[in-house]
Amino acid sequence: MSGRLLRLVCTATVAAGTVLAPLPAAAVPEPQAPGQRPVAELLTDLQTLYRDAEQATETYNATEEKLKKQRTEVDRLDSALSRARLSLHDSQGAAGRLARQQYQNSTAISPYVRLLLARDPQHALDEGHVIGQLARERAETVGRLVGSEKKSDVLAREARKALDAQLTLAARQKKDQDDVRKRLADVEKLLTSLTPDQLTALAAFEKTDIDKSQQKLVTSGALGDDNREPSREGDRALRYAVQQIGKPYEWGAEGPKTYDCSGLTSEAWGHAGTPIPRTSEEQWAELPRVPLNELRPGDLVIYFPEATHVALYLGAGQVVQAPRTGEKVQVSPVASYPILGAVRPDDLPKGARG
Repeated sequence: MSGRLLRLVCTATVAAGTVLAPLPAAAVPEPQAPGQRPVAELLTDLQTLYRDAEQATETYNATEEKLKKQRTEVDRLDSALSRARLSLHDSQGAAGRLARQQYQNSTAISPYVRLLLARDPQHALDEGHVIGQLARERAETVGRLVGSEKKSDVLAREARKALDAQLTLAARQKKDQDDVRKRLADVEKLLTSLTPDQLTALAAFEKTDIDKSQQKLVTSGALGDDNREPSREGDRALRYAVQQIGKPYEWGAEGPKTYDCSGLTSEAWGHAGTPIPRTSEEQWAELPRVPLNELRPGDLVIYFPEATHVALYLGAGQVVQAPRTGEKVQVSPVASYPILGAVRPDDLPKGARG
C-alpha cells in the first residue's frame, strides 16, 4: 500500500456516537468482499483496530520506562559492589599484615612480664599504652574486614536480583513489541481489503462525524468559557508541542524527530520544567484532574476508557496531538476521539513530579 493511501485512511478512526460515550471494543472483523460493508461499520472496525494498536503501544512504553529504571538500578548496584569489593580487598590486605605481625611477635615477652622486669617502669607503661593502641587498631581492622565481607555479600545478592528483574523486563518488552506489530498488521490487513471508493467514503464519513461531535461538545457548554490563559509552564509546554507539528507519528517514540501520543505530551511538559509520567495511562492516573469546563491551554486531554490516547489542549476547542501510525503531529478538534477527562500537570506538587 502506498504511503499516500495509508495516510488517507489513517484519518478515519473516530468513533460514532456522543463524544463522552466511548464505543465498546469490537472483535477483529473478518474480511468481506469490497463494497458489501457499510461505511459506518468499516469505520468502527478500523477505529477499534487503531485503539488496540495504541493500547499495545502504551503497554510497550510502560515496560520500556520500567526497564530504563531497572537498568539504572543495576548500574548503581554494580558500582556499589565494585566499591565494596575494593574495600574488601583493602581490608583483606590489612588483615594479612596483621596476621604476619602476630606471627612475627608470637615469641615476644608479654607486656605484664616486661613491666615487672623493666628498670624504668614508666617507660614500660608508655610502651604498654602503645601496645594497647595497636591492639585496638587490630580489632578495628578485623571489624572492617567482617563488615566489608557482609556488605559485599549483600550487594552481590541485590545485584543478581536486580539483573534478573532487568532480564525479565527485557523479555516482557520483546513480547509487548511483538504485540504492537501484530496490531498494526491487523490494521494493514483491513486497509488493503478496502477499495478506493471505500477509502474516500471513510475519509468523508470521518470528517462529518468529527464535525458533529465537535459541534455537540461546543454547543453543550461542556468547555465552559474557554478563554482562559495558560500558566507559564503550560505555555512553554504548548509552544514546544506546536513546534513539533508536521513531524511523523512513530510508536514508542519520544522525539526529537518522531513521537507517539504520550511521547509528545511527556516531552512537551518535560521541556517546560515539569517532568510527568511517560504513558497516557500513568498521566491519567497520577496527574491532578480538571473538569472540562475549566480547561486551559497546556492541559492534557485523555481519551478512551482505557486512557490510551492523550493530547495537549490548545484552546478554542482544539488540541495538538500525535494521532497514530501514518499521520503527523497536528492540530485537531478536541472531540476527535471519545473524551475520558483532562489533567493539569502544573497542579502537581513540586515534590511529587517526575
